[in-house]
Amino acid sequence: MVERFFDTNVLLYLLSAETAKADLVEEMLVAGGTISVQVLNEFTSVALRKLGMKVAEVREVLEPISATCQVLPLTTQTHQRGLQVAERYRFSFYDALIVGAALESGCTVLYSEDMQDGQLIDDTLTIKNPFRV
Repeated sequence: MVERFFDTNVLLYLLSAETAKADLVEEMLVAGGTISVQVLNEFTSVALRKLGMKVAEVREVLEPISATCQVLPLTTQTHQRGLQVAERYRFSFYDALIVGAALESGCTVLYSEDMQDGQLIDDTLTIKNPFRV
């Protein structure tokens, strides 16, 4: 069974004028998946700072995401795993935390638009760009 983890950059398309991508993300979310508290934090930061949304609006968008997805906490173990990933694969630390959380959750696919499509991490997690045709 494919366990899916969503990177922040994919979920942000829910707020995009690019309806085809927004619809795809919504469809993917209906099937479920996993995110981390970091994803919620990054999403909130972008929505407030760059998109000028109000906190109530952000809550309204994140509520169904949090209800549909398993949400993993950030732990010192996640931090350590992120450091290992950053060192081994040369990811930025925040991307490495996303990858580390996906690995810790047992996911086999990480949907991200910013990382290398098709890259295999630790022989268990494949990064996929869901918008790549």
